[in-house]
Amino acid sequence: MDKISSGDTAWVLACAALVMLMTPGLGFFYGGLVRRKNVLSTVMHSFFVLCLISVQWVLWGYSLAFGPDVKGWGLIGDLSWIGLNHVGLTPNPDYAATIPHQAYMVFQMMFAVITPALITGAFAERKRFKAFVIFSLMWATLVYDPIAHWVWGHGGWLAKMGALDFAGGTVVHISSGVSALVAAFVLGPRLLKPDEEHAGPHDMTMVMLGVALLWFGWFGFNAGSALGANGLAAAAFVNTNTAAAMAALTWMTISWMHKGVPSVSGAAAGSVAGLVAITPAAGYVTPAASIIIGLVVALGCYAAVQMRDKIKVDDALDVWAVHGIGGTIGALCTGLFATTVVNAGGANGLFAGNPKQLGIQALAVLAAWVYSAVVTFAILKFINLFVGLRVSENEELMGLDMSQHSEIAYAA
Repeated sequence: MDKISSGDTAWVLACAALVMLMTPGLGFFYGGLVRRKNVLSTVMHSFFVLCLISVQWVLWGYSLAFGPDVKGWGLIGDLSWIGLNHVGLTPNPDYAATIPHQAYMVFQMMFAVITPALITGAFAERKRFKAFVIFSLMWATLVYDPIAHWVWGHGGWLAKMGALDFAGGTVVHISSGVSALVAAFVLGPRLLKPDEEHAGPHDMTMVMLGVALLWFGWFGFNAGSALGANGLAAAAFVNTNTAAAMAALTWMTISWMHKGVPSVSGAAAGSVAGLVAITPAAGYVTPAASIIIGLVVALGCYAAVQMRDKIKVDDALDVWAVHGIGGTIGALCTGLFATTVVNAGGANGLFAGNPKQLGIQALAVLAAWVYSAVVTFAILKFINLFVGLRVSENEELMGLDMSQHSEIAYAA
């Protein structure tokens, strides 16, 4: 216990609480973007995932993601830490040498919680709640936990290769974004009544509240990944805010030029894209690089939204365009802009004289894309055999608030 730093421990626990706040914040963000008849069901997705994955993580998720590597293959942890066995109050130097092991565990728990919640934006307004419950549990176990082990686990194959992912661009955002695209494809497009031109948003004030909570919580997400109250946390904090601001400005400007008005929803989407892209790079790049990352990701994600319309896949809330593409851009930009001047424990990227790092980042991106897509497709098809993924046409037209929960968001 004498190795524990009270300052580092306080910082990481506070950041874990900040990341926890992001999941209900996501519920507000997504809830505002859907139609009135689906707002409660959408908020419930995020709240329920918070409860479900918190328990899954303690029982077996943390062991699979961060436990001792099975046979040294770097693919998955074993179950020796099941129920937090051997995960106590002394530090585990393989992960964080100055905080209790349980503090590290609970910080990582909040990452595991929000990742499947992100996917819910793709199938909003049409997925059966029972199917959603089973999907969330299976996806966390079969997709998130293995990828987390590859990138962050002691002995993970991508970690040993030298892949850089400071706070989850590959682990969180690519995995959820690609899985969202697959889910939207499998479930098919939403139904619209004859008097509906489009599906939402119903409450932009709720959307902006959600974005504000996400931006606030993201400081815990990124700066907390320094795992200590130190200079690296400060660097990640500055980079996070800078990239988000630049991306919001860029997206709003593009939208203004494209559609003739400065879009509020565009500014919101841009800030989230910037937050996503800086996530893998936050502790490896300079503030100047974070401005470039914010600019590039806004351009890339805005283009992805236009592409989504053309391929006619109803990713309801643009999870793939913002998280899948944003996470990919961020991971690749890490391979371009990373420098050991910021983080001696990292690596130099292409622009610091190490082109190999960009190749490693590209391999990590490819692995996350392929694995997430294939396993998510298999999970969805499996669930559909036994439960049925989608509500009936009458239930969808009625709205999931009433058809799935027998409650309404607004009395009038």
